[in-house]
Amino acid sequence: MLGEYLPVLLFMVVAVGFGALLLILGWLLGPKRPDAEKLSPYECGFEPFEDARMKFDVRYYLIAILFIIFDLEIAFLFPWAVVYREIGLVAILAMTEFLAVLVVGFIYAWKKGALEWE
Repeated sequence: MLGEYLPVLLFMVVAVGFGALLLILGWLLGPKRPDAEKLSPYECGFEPFEDARMKFDVRYYLIAILFIIFDLEIAFLFPWAVVYREIGLVAILAMTEFLAVLVVGFIYAWKKGALEWE
């Protein structure tokens, strides 16, 4: 039984080892010329002009949450699409119901103006 997991374990060891090797090589071979600009905190390419603790607009978070919700829809669709021929009519109806609920939620968010960025 444990022999079946040996390829997975070997793959994980090689992947972690290769990643660590690349990080170490980058650190050893990379240029090390720090200056004031490189050591300063990065603020999206421009100088900070307000307090770092300023409040974000709620719409920013709303757009982010809506993106996550509709992105997870795709994560549920991929495994279902791979096996939809074997799972039968009940699973197709369940997925149709799932998509219908998401479409209703999308239409509701659209009508409420949650997708508007002004």
